[in-house]
Amino acid sequence: MVRLEDYMLPCLNKKFFGLDCFGCGFQRAIVHLLRGEFTEAFWMYPAVYPMLILLIYTLLNLKFQFNKSQLIIRYLLLLTLFFIVGNFILKYIYVYGN
Repeated sequence: MVRLEDYMLPCLNKKFFGLDCFGCGFQRAIVHLLRGEFTEAFWMYPAVYPMLILLIYTLLNLKFQFNKSQLIIRYLLLLTLFFIVGNFILKYIYVYGN
């Protein structure tokens, strides 16, 4: 049986330095989403939902040209960055703070 996990790219930062990067967990979160495991996807990589909203909005904007789309995209980018950096900081506090 072919599994998506067999084709995931390794994190080179974690492999060479032993430290997670800002994107660690994203691929596994996508696999959880594809399986319908929405809570597990959030706990694996909380930024997956803001990223998906940003992607969907940006693609829809290419077709429909929404009003104030640049402002909305900017706010969605900031929200996504907040989740990425926040997850990174909390992970390090939890893992290395003990």
